[in-house]
Amino acid sequence: MRVSILGCGYVGLELGRRLRARGHEVVGVRRSIEGCEAIEEAGLDAVRADVTDPEAVSRVPDSDALVFAASSGGRGAEEAREVYVEGLRTVIEDFSARERSPDRLIYTSSTGVYGDHDGGWVDEETQIEPTTEKTHVLAEAERVALESTIDGTVARFAGLYGPERYRLERYLEGPVTEGYLNMVHRDDAAGAVRYLLEEDLARGEVVLVSDDEPAEKWAFADWLAEQCGVEEPPKRTKEERLAEGDLSEAACRRVLTSKRCSNAKLRELGYEFEYPTFREGYREAVEAYRGR
Repeated sequence: MRVSILGCGYVGLELGRRLRARGHEVVGVRRSIEGCEAIEEAGLDAVRADVTDPEAVSRVPDSDALVFAASSGGRGAEEAREVYVEGLRTVIEDFSARERSPDRLIYTSSTGVYGDHDGGWVDEETQIEPTTEKTHVLAEAERVALESTIDGTVARFAGLYGPERYRLERYLEGPVTEGYLNMVHRDDAAGAVRYLLEEDLARGEVVLVSDDEPAEKWAFADWLAEQCGVEEPPKRTKEERLAEGDLSEAACRRVLTSKRCSNAKLRELGYEFEYPTFREGYREAVEAYRGR
C-alpha cells in the first residue's frame, strides 16, 4: 500500500516510520524545506507541496490511501479554514479525478469539536458543539472528509503529548487550573491511524482517539510532582483563573470547557494501546527529569 501523509509533522512522521517498517510505501508532504528534510531524515519519500495549491498537490504521486494531517501552524480561524477546509477539498478534488484514485482518506481532527459537557462523558455518538471559530472550522472539515468521494474516516485526536511535547514544567511549576485532561500519546495517535488503515476499519465513520483515562488536572499534576520528587504545584479554580482578566474570549471558553472522552469504540475495533494512561506515557519524561 502506498500512503501519502499530507502534513507529515509530529504524528505524521511517526505514522510514516511505522508504515514503512511494515513494508508500505510512504510519501510525506510538507510545505517547507525544513519539513521535507525532516521527512527524509525519517526515511520517507518527501514532496514539497502546499495543500491549498492545486498545482503543488498534483505533484504528489498516486496513492492507495491519504492521511490529511496538515496544520495551520497555530494561526487564526481564517488561516485554519484555508488549510483544513479548502486544503482538504483541494486534495480530494485532485486525487478523485485521477485515473488511479485512492481508496481511503483519514482526516485527523480534534476532540475540541465537542465543546463543553460539564465534565460528562463524550463519544462518537455525542452531538458536537464547537464553541470557537477554529473548532467550527474543524467541524466543517470533518463534514468534508465524511462526504468525500473517497471513503473518509475522521480520527478525532485528544490532546497530543510525547517526545518534545511533555511540557512537564507547566504542571510541575503551576499554577494548575482545575478541569479534565483528555490525552493520547503521539505513538498511539500514529498507531491508531496505522491500525485503521491496515485493518480497513471505520469507513465513513468517526473514531475518537484518546487513552483509557481522562485525567483530572490537579490529580495529574500532583502525580507528576510525586513521581519527579518535587513539591505539589499551586492550584486555582476556573473562577480564579478567569478573574485574572488576561484571557481572550476564546481562551476563556477553553478554560470553561470540560469533558471526558471515551475510547470504547477504538478499543472495540481491536486497537491495543502502547500507553493506555498517562502513567505509562509519562514514564520516559519522568525518568529524564529525575536523571538531570
